[in-house]
Amino acid sequence: MRRLRLKADGRIVELRDGQEFPLAPLAPIAAPVVVARSPAVRDLRRRARLTQQQFAARLGVPVETIRNWEQGKRMPRGPARALLAVIAHAPETVFAALAPGAVAL
Repeated sequence: MRRLRLKADGRIVELRDGQEFPLAPLAPIAAPVVVARSPAVRDLRRRARLTQQQFAARLGVPVETIRNWEQGKRMPRGPARALLAVIAHAPETVFAALAPGAVAL
C-alpha cells in the first residue's frame, strides 16, 4: 500500500523510507475547483498591529491556528472566515465586541 500526503501547496507526494517523493501529475479530469479566498490573515493581523499571540488571544483561538492560517497549511472555515471578513472592514468594532467584559446581547 502506498502512503500519500497532500501538501499545503496542493502537491501530492509519496512517503517512502521517511522521505517524500513527488508524484507525476495526472491529466486533469475536470475543471479546477475555485476555492474562495478569505482575507489574508497575516495582512489583517499586521494592520491591527498585533503579534500572532495577541491576535489569537483576541479571537479566542490557539496561536497554532493563526500560524497555520498564515502559512497556508489550513484555511479559515465557517464562522472564523466570516469573523475575519468582518475584521477586514471594522477591526476595532470586532475587537471591542470580543474583549473580556464586553456585554453580549
